[in-house]
Amino acid sequence: MADSNAVSINIMGKDYLVACSADEKRELLRSADYLNRKMCEIRDSGKIIGTDRIAVMAALNITHELLNQENKGVVDDSQHAIRDRIMSLSNKIEDALYKSRQVEI
Repeated sequence: MADSNAVSINIMGKDYLVACSADEKRELLRSADYLNRKMCEIRDSGKIIGTDRIAVMAALNITHELLNQENKGVVDDSQHAIRDRIMSLSNKIEDALYKSRQVEI
């Protein structure tokens, strides 16, 4: 990846380093902020315990939101590109979470 560098993101009080290019940094930070808010909402509801379960529920909720937009026909080509970018960023965050979990063990 050209211009690759590590960006620090914070999800539910934990910092993660995620590699991304300089031109993707803003999108990554926005995505991380959105994910953090969704995960904190789920955690604060008290219905789900455990970071892994909270992350899965947040992913399901975000995916549901995206698919509902597609089903309503409000998704254009730029939103498809955004969806693809979200999936890419999600994979990077998932990798960072996995690596962090390995360090804790």
